[in-house]
Amino acid sequence: MLLKIGDRLNTNQRNNKKEQHLEFSIENLSRAIFVINKHAKAATNPKFLYDLKKKALEKMIIDGKAEKLGLHFSRNPKLSRQTSTVLISCGDYLFHLPPTKEDFQTLPHLGGLDEEQRNPKTNFSLKQAKTLLIAYTGMKEPQPTNPYASSTTKKYISPFAKRFGER
Repeated sequence: MLLKIGDRLNTNQRNNKKEQHLEFSIENLSRAIFVINKHAKAATNPKFLYDLKKKALEKMIIDGKAEKLGLHFSRNPKLSRQTSTVLISCGDYLFHLPPTKEDFQTLPHLGGLDEEQRNPKTNFSLKQAKTLLIAYTGMKEPQPTNPYASSTTKKYISPFAKRFGER
C-alpha cells in the first residue's frame, strides 16, 4: 500500500513537470523553436518542422512575445543572387524567416550575419518541442503514409485457376 502512494506522488510530480514544460512562456516557446529548427536542418522531410517554426514565430510576433529586428543578408544566396532574411528576437534566442514585401519597406537592413552571436543551448526534447508548438499554433501533424501499401486491396487470382466456363 505504501508503494502505491509513493508511486502516485512520483507520477503527480512527473505530471507537474510536464505541465511546466507545456507553459506558453517566451522562454519555453523560444527553446522549442530552437529545437525544432535544429532538427529540421537534418530531417529527411523537414517541411512540417519549418512550417511549425514559421507559424509559431508569426503567432509570437502577433502576441507580442517576439519582435522583428531587421533584415540580414542570407548566408546561402539562391541562384547566385543576394537574398535577405528577417531577424526575429524571442527572449534570449534569435531566428531567421523569409521576408515579406512589407518587411523590405518597414525594417532596417542590418547587413551581414554576426558569426559570433549564438543561441544558448537547451535540453528540450524534440517530442516536447513539437507537442508545445502544436498546442500553441493549433497545427496538426501530418500522418505518415506508407507508399508501399495499396489503397485498394486486389484480389489474388492464381494463374492456374480457371474461370467459370473455361473448364
